[in-house]
Amino acid sequence: MDLSDLPSVSALAESVGNSSALPHSVIVHVCQDAIDASRDAIRRGDPADPSAIAARTLGDIEAARPRWVINATGVLLHTNLGRALLNADVAVLASNAAASAGNVEMDVRTGRRSSRSAYLRALLPVVTGAEDGFAVNNNAGALLLALASVAGNGGRVAVSRGELIEIGGSFRLPDVMAASGATLVEVGTTNRTRLTDYAKVATSVDAILKVHPSNYRVEGFQEEVSYTDLATLAHASGIPLVADVGSGLIDEAAPWLTTDDPKWLANEPGVKQTIASGADLVLFSGDKLFGGPQAGIVVGTAEAVQGAAQHPIARAVRLDGSAIAAVAATLEMYADHRVLDIPFWAMASLTANDIETRAVAVLRGTAGANIIDGRSLPGAGSVPGETIPTRLIELPGSADEMYAKLARHDPPIITSRRDTSAVVDLRSVLPSDDTHVSAAVRRLLN
Repeated sequence: MDLSDLPSVSALAESVGNSSALPHSVIVHVCQDAIDASRDAIRRGDPADPSAIAARTLGDIEAARPRWVINATGVLLHTNLGRALLNADVAVLASNAAASAGNVEMDVRTGRRSSRSAYLRALLPVVTGAEDGFAVNNNAGALLLALASVAGNGGRVAVSRGELIEIGGSFRLPDVMAASGATLVEVGTTNRTRLTDYAKVATSVDAILKVHPSNYRVEGFQEEVSYTDLATLAHASGIPLVADVGSGLIDEAAPWLTTDDPKWLANEPGVKQTIASGADLVLFSGDKLFGGPQAGIVVGTAEAVQGAAQHPIARAVRLDGSAIAAVAATLEMYADHRVLDIPFWAMASLTANDIETRAVAVLRGTAGANIIDGRSLPGAGSVPGETIPTRLIELPGSADEMYAKLARHDPPIITSRRDTSAVVDLRSVLPSDDTHVSAAVRRLLN
């Protein structure tokens, strides 16, 4: 191909964009870039194919376009697939809040301005046992805000070296602390930090921070200080204790589960218990074990919460009306003892026999697949290393080929590739989506 063979932008857009659902202006932009890249290649003496370049780029853009997929990986809180699913009624409330005007910051009785956190601040004490609380855009935002409110402008915060974690997206705790204006004071070692390590600096710092390492675990020769002991030390020193418990397990006892011994939750701190231990601020994610939308939830003493709520950063990380509605509706489920209506907890509470019954129904009328023992993962950096017994549908043939075929289904069905096989774990699939999985598997195997 030489320069004279290059198509016009409109001709290329017509040839490669006919089947695309992307906006025409996006297709035109991609085609212009493809022609420019081809022109540069020709001038260098390299091969050029503007149609192939444009088609490849459009394919990449279309793959990134938000759409519904079915999570059949067995990872209940799959970060790459959106983490916690909202209860259907909660999703409707959030949708209504986004699609219409609402009382986000108005007392409709008087027409006067009100706080967008007013309802959350009524619910959170009931659900968590804290004196007060509100929510921001995510838990990293909650941590940033909390540190800025207790130790911004060069204040010093003591934290164990073993808790200087990296969270998703390569965001590291020391970087978040630096952004808050707080100065990091490391105590202890990577695997062992004692109360005496904190005591050595307690009179020279403005706060103590304890971070639950929810995406990894230190085993073996390990020691850490309890929330109760740290709260006692902090208060004796006249400083607050900030506890980032990460995943948002509301109650360590998980009384909503029917099993008497949910072993996979054994090492996860509960929000209620951390509040009861004396922590001044407790932070946790909304879209992990809490089972709601992406949010960072801040609870604690009235004084500490008010200090965080009034900090200028609070406005920068605040929630919109739709997210507030979703957090509130999820909190109502806890308050009304309807926790098993939350999709994550409904999925986690199923027995392996429950999953097998569904798997048999999905495979009815097909041949070649097996039902085998497996383990589901809570996911999203929650309860690291812990799994839940499940039953898997093991598909015959190449794992990569089976994965690719189901991923091309409408809606895409995302499986796991374990050893040499692709497997479907229905624990992470809504029961209402079993018919889609069954149709896809039947088409694949028959």
